[in-house]
Amino acid sequence: MAKQLYNQPSPLETRVVSKNFAVEGSETLDVYLANDGYKAFRKAKEMTPEAIVEEVKASALRGRGGAGFPTGLKWSFVPRNSPKPRVIVVNADESEPGTCKDRLLMEYDPHQMIEGILIAGLAVDAHVGYIYIRGEYRYLIEVMDRAIDEAYAKGYLGKNVAGTGFQFDLYTHSGAGAYECGEETALLDSIEGKRGIPRMKPPFPAVAGAWALPTLLNNVETFSAIPAIIRDGGAAFAALGTPKNGGTRLVCISGHVNKPGVYELPLGYPMMKAINEVAGGIPGGKKLKAVVPGGSSCPILKADECDIPMDYDTLAKVGSMLGSGGMVVLDESTDMVRFALRIMKFYAHESCGWCIPCREGTTWLKKILQRFYEGQGRREDISLLGELSKNMLGRTFCALGDAAALPTISIVEKFTEDFEVYLARQEVLV
Repeated sequence: MAKQLYNQPSPLETRVVSKNFAVEGSETLDVYLANDGYKAFRKAKEMTPEAIVEEVKASALRGRGGAGFPTGLKWSFVPRNSPKPRVIVVNADESEPGTCKDRLLMEYDPHQMIEGILIAGLAVDAHVGYIYIRGEYRYLIEVMDRAIDEAYAKGYLGKNVAGTGFQFDLYTHSGAGAYECGEETALLDSIEGKRGIPRMKPPFPAVAGAWALPTLLNNVETFSAIPAIIRDGGAAFAALGTPKNGGTRLVCISGHVNKPGVYELPLGYPMMKAINEVAGGIPGGKKLKAVVPGGSSCPILKADECDIPMDYDTLAKVGSMLGSGGMVVLDESTDMVRFALRIMKFYAHESCGWCIPCREGTTWLKKILQRFYEGQGRREDISLLGELSKNMLGRTFCALGDAAALPTISIVEKFTEDFEVYLARQEVLV
């Protein structure tokens, strides 16, 4: 998207991590400094590591990469007393279909993320960090490298960060375009130069992550929220959202809406208001059929399930997930068989092949859906899709198998009539 789309923020937004998107030259250090840049780092330098972690806990910030794990709690798991050096890793492998927010944070405000990384370094006594960027975001590596070079040149990275005596070095690392490397342990294997496949856990990355060192790994948006939390206080950030769901988050709204885009909304924002007001409603006066609430791996919601607040806990209660914020809106014209097939082609292609239930399961789901779409489906295929998907759940090293199974189960159970249409069409042809 061109930058001018973000020059005029919607009055319905609450901009925290995206507050500089509308500022000319927001990607430069001088502009960042003119807009409260690195004030949070200086404040954090005067705090104890324990106080920084407690402030993040007070913010109720939850990981913005998809899992939604409490960030402050995750930071507390990293052992500061370990004889091994600690490492910061940024998951910028944004590859969940429907999600396109982290690229904007890196493109428009890279120093905000760098500042968040530095504060995390203070919290866990880490002095080196790596930003793992998905292969298709090649141009963003250049953007981040320019920001990093600028930070080194002006003393905000290196041996004496901002004159405080704190040392921190930061590097970018390119992925090769594998969806699997969005999983934290597969990412760590990839950053070490190995094939990106998931590791057995435990040990967890906090104890033995990159190069078997204690590692703090968070998403781009998670790190980008840290400066505001330290600068304004965790309680102020938490108050923007709902209990246990603090702050705002970037929501990528695409599909059948008049104004697709990335919007920053408080957690707990009404989903239907996001669709009808923030994103301008559905074109052509068509009715809503379904919503993918947080990326293609999330169970799909029917139209009558969407009148809910958007936060992690509420979505879990209705059997779905807030995920990575990739909301896809589907109108009444959507063929859910074709939609399920498109999703499964992606997951079958992206399976790393390490686990048999995922490798074979995604392939067979794709074949069955392809057969249905080509007009050769059988009635028993409908239940077979659900049974096969359920047999994949919880039987893989990482969540990719679940990511393929969960939306399929929801589509088969909630949109059986779309499959029936194909069967009826076949009967007429016969």
